Amino acid sequence: MPKTSARLLALLSLLQARRDWPGGLLAERLEVSPRTVRRDVDRLRELGYPIAAFKGPDGGYRLDAGARLPPLLFDDDQAVALAVALRTATATGAGIGEAAARALTTVRQVMPARLRHRVDALNVTAVERTGGPPQPQADPRVLLALSDAVRAHEVLRFDHSPAYAPPSTGTAEAPPAVRRVEPHRLVTWGGRWYLVAWDLDREDWRTFRADRITPRTSTGPRFTPREVPGGDVAAFVAARFQGSGAPGEWPCRGEVILDAPASEVAGHVRNGIVEECGPDRCRVVLGAWSWPGLAAEIGRFDVDIEVVGPDELRDAFALLARRYADAADQGHRGSTGPCGT
Repeated sequence: MPKTSARLLALLSLLQARRDWPGGLLAERLEVSPRTVRRDVDRLRELGYPIAAFKGPDGGYRLDAGARLPPLLFDDDQAVALAVALRTATATGAGIGEAAARALTTVRQVMPARLRHRVDALNVTAVERTGGPPQPQADPRVLLALSDAVRAHEVLRFDHSPAYAPPSTGTAEAPPAVRRVEPHRLVTWGGRWYLVAWDLDREDWRTFRADRITPRTSTGPRFTPREVPGGDVAAFVAARFQGSGAPGEWPCRGEVILDAPASEVAGHVRNGIVEECGPDRCRVVLGAWSWPGLAAEIGRFDVDIEVVGPDELRDAFALLARRYADAADQGHRGSTGPCGT
């Protein structure tokens, strides 16, 4: 690789590692002059990287978010993690499997052989429930549009397709209905995405399947968010799906915050609610027959967990922690036999 190209990659890697970089420190790390750093920054800008300069005693540079996606640079571990997440989403991605498959193909094509072999070694097979129709897929662009409207508190207008195609009668099918709503939350239930919103024309709360939504070009005015009935989005959605294994039917029902994107968690939650709390956090409400069983079910996500409630769920996590610690301690001491004899 030419020296200049290698230096550009090194500069980009540094800019991705922290928010602000003094120009002098960048020059020192790259072993070049500040003038060369300025020249290399200009080259990266030409490639589409939104690098902003800031003034001050230690004036320097920062990598900002831009209007389009420039070429990205990943280290080996990041590239493998990205590919594994895409492969998993392809099989269990709650309606984004097709887009994830295309993204995985793109990433895999540019991977070095040593990394491609690691990714190819992971095989994920999704086993769907039999006897039902194929699961419809929500367009990722629609999910992003809905999420943006929720966060901006902007009135949303969209076409809503009928729940099912009417039988053939020789007449044209009913056109999609135009809905005007105040979007409240984007959640998942049973592997499908739903929009919880206040319907302005019907003056009532509604849930809309995202795969049936086609957003209109522009959003409406901003609004002051209302409080969902009962103040709990998960309980509200669960009540709408009573008879489908809703968390409200279980004797033990708990709520947690997981340090993982909702899109990654949603594909693994069939009888619960997943609500986006940010790009890397989500709120999950699940039910089970016992509190330890519920804690174990949540623990399988293998991410940091914040228990919202109730106290019985916190106690169950503490109980499992003691049991697991005892099991690990017994392993260090050595087993006395298959049945403890």
